[in-house]
Amino acid sequence: MSDITTPLPDDPPKAKKAKVEGPAIADPQARVLLGRLWHDYVRKHTKWIIIAMVLMMMEGSVLGGLSYLVAPMFDQVLIAKDRDMMFWIGAIVFGLFAMRAITGFFQRIIITRVGLRVVNEMQKDLLSHLLSLDNSFFQFHSPGSLIERVRGDAQTLQGIAATALMSIGRDTVSLISLIGVALYYDWQLTIVAFIGIPLLVIPMSKAQKWIRSNSRLARQASAGISNRLDEIFHGVHAIKVNRLEDHERDRFGGEVDGFLRQRMRAEVGQSALPAFIDILAAAGFLAVLVYGGSQIIDGDKSPGEFLSFFAAVGLVFDPLRRLSSISGRLQSALASLERLYGLFDERPTIIDSPRPAALPVDDTTIALHDVHFRYDEDSPVLRGLSITARAGETTALVGHSGAGKSTVFHLLNRLIEPQAGHITIGGTPIDTVPLSDLRGLFSVVSQEAALFDETIRYNFRLGRLDATDAEIDEAARQSFVTDFAKDQPQGLDTRVGPRGGSLSGGQRQRIVIGRAMLRNAPILLLDEPTSALDANAEATIQKALRRLSKGRTTLVIAHRLATIRDADRIIVMDKGTVTDEGRHDELLARGGLYKSLYDLQFCSEATQEGT
Repeated sequence: MSDITTPLPDDPPKAKKAKVEGPAIADPQARVLLGRLWHDYVRKHTKWIIIAMVLMMMEGSVLGGLSYLVAPMFDQVLIAKDRDMMFWIGAIVFGLFAMRAITGFFQRIIITRVGLRVVNEMQKDLLSHLLSLDNSFFQFHSPGSLIERVRGDAQTLQGIAATALMSIGRDTVSLISLIGVALYYDWQLTIVAFIGIPLLVIPMSKAQKWIRSNSRLARQASAGISNRLDEIFHGVHAIKVNRLEDHERDRFGGEVDGFLRQRMRAEVGQSALPAFIDILAAAGFLAVLVYGGSQIIDGDKSPGEFLSFFAAVGLVFDPLRRLSSISGRLQSALASLERLYGLFDERPTIIDSPRPAALPVDDTTIALHDVHFRYDEDSPVLRGLSITARAGETTALVGHSGAGKSTVFHLLNRLIEPQAGHITIGGTPIDTVPLSDLRGLFSVVSQEAALFDETIRYNFRLGRLDATDAEIDEAARQSFVTDFAKDQPQGLDTRVGPRGGSLSGGQRQRIVIGRAMLRNAPILLLDEPTSALDANAEATIQKALRRLSKGRTTLVIAHRLATIRDADRIIVMDKGTVTDEGRHDELLARGGLYKSLYDLQFCSEATQEGT
């Protein structure tokens, strides 16, 4: 039994409880998220990260070295006119800039490489995880929003994290070296220059909270844009024929405007952080000029020492400004990381049994025993359904829409689980069989032909990945695909377009039937495969289906009752229960729901032919 998955909020529950009261790393939830990221993906790249950090430290120390050299360059070269010292200082400056160029180049390459690898691994793991989730999960989460999480959030995380790591490694060392030089020349003046830093703690903490909150909302808005585009492009034909272009444009405009508002609010916060540093810098410079200038006038400090100190203090605000900006960007990265791990924390409820059983090799009899199923408390779909489909026979399910026919197919594949009752194949309960083994028993042909924007041959091979070209050619011939493929530009190697859009409905169905032939599974599930086809296409599809179902246990959902005249057994369903069963002629003779459905359909078809 299973509980139906509830909608996953765009923000994980933990994210809603967290409060950002200080820098990202001080937030307990941020530490948890970063710890998981390190353990899951980053730790394996430790060696390269250490190399990059060493290079960053070397690059960051250059500013400290340059500011220290200002004093001897001014006092000994410009004032004392020492030519030997001029060449030595010039060589050291050249060496420092060369070291900065080389270390900066290689550390950027290393960090970018590590960041791309981490994101690639995360995207692959995330897709694999999503494919393991129950079908009910995808009922509540649109393709567009999931695409935005797998691609958009992961790429946002990579771009911000790589830039942040480079800046933190380089600028932190620059900051330390510059403050060290300032302290070396005048520790008292250094304290004066930076005395206002504690005053920025509270406003910067509030700005970080603002940034993270609005970045999270901006990512949600971005997901809404992706979802809207997915629905527009998927339903472009309906939009055109219903003259909805302006309506959809306005809806999309609303999504884009919402994203703009949230993105701008986050940018306001990010822009505020370096602005705070600029205010601090202005106050620091004023204090240094007033206090330090007085020392030079009084003769307590040489001009070179003051200029070296002034250079160190002046340069220190640049890395400090960048670090404050990175702090804001890290909040955006954490918002994306929350959303990514929100998906990773989802768990499937339909899983393999801890004590798996093997299915019988020869018996493919399908039996549902007193099965109950509902999607929610107010909508029961199956009400104690008990049916049997004998091995090697064709069993048809008929009834009004909503009778529960398609639900039976989903239950057989364990895409959903019953709330009560059990299902067996060959006497073995299917919930004890490994999912891969169970689903390997079925070939499914539905009214919605699932084709990918690849070649006809590729779409065939999805039925069995190890199939040879000769086997595909034979399946194409058996399913009458060759009849139309020979007129295509590249035969079976012709691309079918997005969702098979370059082919007709009948052609798409033939490919799906051929794929099922290639799969050669012992049980065949046919879900109204001819319901949307014209008479000529239906006749061809019926020939292919007869070839496909020969010798297999076949369960078919019938829309057109004339197509199941020869079924070994017809089960009539109404409101999730069985009301009658038998062969076609027997059911007509007994009257009841089946005869009513048949007469209604016969009259409808006769009316259509008359018009």
